[in-house]
Amino acid sequence: MPVEITWWGHATCTVVDSDVRVLTDPLFARRLAHLRRRRGALPPAGAGRAELVLVSHLHADHLHVPSLARLTPGTRLLVPRGAPRSVPSLRRLGHLRIDEVGPGDETRMGDLLVRAVPAAHDGRRLPVGPHRSPALGYVVEGEARTYFAGDTGLFDTMAKEVGPVDVALLPVGGWGPFLGEGHLDAGRAAEALALLGAAHAVPVHYGTYWPIGMDAVRPHEFHAPGDDFVRLAAERAPSAAVHRLGHGESVRLEVGR
Repeated sequence: MPVEITWWGHATCTVVDSDVRVLTDPLFARRLAHLRRRRGALPPAGAGRAELVLVSHLHADHLHVPSLARLTPGTRLLVPRGAPRSVPSLRRLGHLRIDEVGPGDETRMGDLLVRAVPAAHDGRRLPVGPHRSPALGYVVEGEARTYFAGDTGLFDTMAKEVGPVDVALLPVGGWGPFLGEGHLDAGRAAEALALLGAAHAVPVHYGTYWPIGMDAVRPHEFHAPGDDFVRLAAERAPSAAVHRLGHGESVRLEVGR
């Protein structure tokens, strides 16, 4: 059975494996604070349909409460441990089944096993927030092993903690002209792909949101990361197939196990 990946923009993807729909970091907003959606139409209403939703960390472009509020009643939501304490508005989402998880925790949904893995990223809601939650990635294992990285930098134990995987959904950019510590750019994402040994990769987290008023400031930082990742992955992980999707586009992958 093929695995289907759809990229809706930013870090929001649908993974369909073993007849289970998994949605990552849903963000269905035209504008978020100083960010504006610059490319790709807003995902259709059906994009929010999933049996399981994964939230990687507490930053508002990954844990977006208004987008979570649109999910179908009864949807199961995995959030980093401590998230309801740090983001009290989560507690008002009584129509969802919310589970808090940390690195190493496993969750079953139908024929899928979802494992939370570490990420090298600031897990706080705010930079000066008093509460900490772990930033996470997730490995979704069914017909394939699919790694959703969330936001992360490279870390020494990445291959051991995450791998082996068949498909890697890797962030290759951001929402501004500079990426700080705890992020992958196109080059570091290509290095991560080589470390993980995945046969397939989909670049995400680029070319969707951009700060208002910065349209003329280094626009290549907004447009280029996807193509840069394709080029650099060919050099550093030549055996991997990279699928650079447009917003709302899907790819069906036959993954041998």
